[in-house]
Amino acid sequence: MRLLGLLRGIFCMMKRHFLEKIVLYFVAYGVTAFFFTAFFTQHKIESSGFEALRWIVLLLFFPTLFKYLLQLFVAPWFEMVMRRKWKLQSKLPYNPKVSVLIPAWNEEVGILRTVQSVLESTYKNMEIIVINDGSTDGTHRKMTRFLKEYNADLKKNVVPILYKRKENGGKAGAFNFGLAYATGDIVVTIDSDSAVDQSAIANMVKHFRDKKVMSVAGNVKIGNRSKAIGLVQQLEYLYGFYFKKADSLMNSIYIVGGAAAAYRRIVFKQLGAFDENIITEDIEMSTRIQNAGMKIEYAPDAVIYTEGPTELFGLARQRLRWKHGRLLTFFKYKNLFFSTKRKHSAFLTWLVLPIALFSESVLFLEPALIVVFYGYVLYAHDFLALILGVSVICFVVILQVLTDTKRRENINLLPLAPIAWCLFYVIDFIEYQALLRSLWKLAKGQQVVWQKWTREGVFEQ
Repeated sequence: MRLLGLLRGIFCMMKRHFLEKIVLYFVAYGVTAFFFTAFFTQHKIESSGFEALRWIVLLLFFPTLFKYLLQLFVAPWFEMVMRRKWKLQSKLPYNPKVSVLIPAWNEEVGILRTVQSVLESTYKNMEIIVINDGSTDGTHRKMTRFLKEYNADLKKNVVPILYKRKENGGKAGAFNFGLAYATGDIVVTIDSDSAVDQSAIANMVKHFRDKKVMSVAGNVKIGNRSKAIGLVQQLEYLYGFYFKKADSLMNSIYIVGGAAAAYRRIVFKQLGAFDENIITEDIEMSTRIQNAGMKIEYAPDAVIYTEGPTELFGLARQRLRWKHGRLLTFFKYKNLFFSTKRKHSAFLTWLVLPIALFSESVLFLEPALIVVFYGYVLYAHDFLALILGVSVICFVVILQVLTDTKRRENINLLPLAPIAWCLFYVIDFIEYQALLRSLWKLAKGQQVVWQKWTREGVFEQ
């Protein structure tokens, strides 16, 4: 009877998620089809009072569009440059010790999957350090039981696992606590709601053959995609990570996500530990590395699957943390903007960072801009700019799906490419409210606390 009830529950959940997707995609395709049909059947009127406002809106979006177009031009060269680089360096033996840090705060659902995925890695010269940051759930019980079994099996006990407990102090504090026990030359940080691909750590480590490289960003993907919100996030990640190829070539990566990040341990000796006063410790550390004039590279073949929020409120809380931490980081390293120092990447300081900040300003005005822009489009029957924007986004999504190292896993996203522009408005809405709340908290001098959503497991459907 229990089994029957469980199967009934799973069926109902799948049915509910399926209906959510169908409704969302039906609306998105309907809106897209309307605009494309209108583009080919309607004609632009000769004059309109909205003409000036239209150009204002287009000018506001032009800097971001220019950056994307430049990145689109640079990104295809990434594979060729990297391939040539590996050909020159692959003959040299390189097997540094790696310390994998896994912070855990109330992660009983996914912590064992994370640890096991690291143990299944092809790279074996490493140690795993799990930091229990004051968990109040079953995290400690699960870890102690797992370690008892793991340490008893000498055949499987190839990679040493160090398990430490501390009082709750936040993710950055947990990382810093683990750093004190790390003995590897390379430090890899993995979120405890994530699972690494078997070759991910090895593919990050190989970038450190270049002695100038101080940090490597992995390729983060959403592991739970059964719900529509999960697929939208994966689409967003896929779109955003494509441009990291260009940023890597131009040394302009300022976000090395904590879910998949690698650092030379010497970085922490020279620049200090993670900043415990900024909730996005990964963004702060990445920007600090750039501020020091060090090199950061992107490893698209270092795939890490992370668990994304499964409901809008959880996504809103996540983006609030990201937005708040990002703004604090921008303020902390304001000297990077338009820097003329030779150690800084001009692409980063004169284009990526200023446009990132400019985009936040545009986002603040976006509701009014959207009303003006779409008001003009519908009134004047001038769909050219809109259709071009839709086409560019569609092209980038298709390009990234087809060139991604895990393209077989993402092939189901191809039907979403034509409506990606529409689905991204879901993310835009979340980002907008996160910006407003962040600005409010900054004005009030309030901190953003770490709030979690209900975990289901990175590969749970």
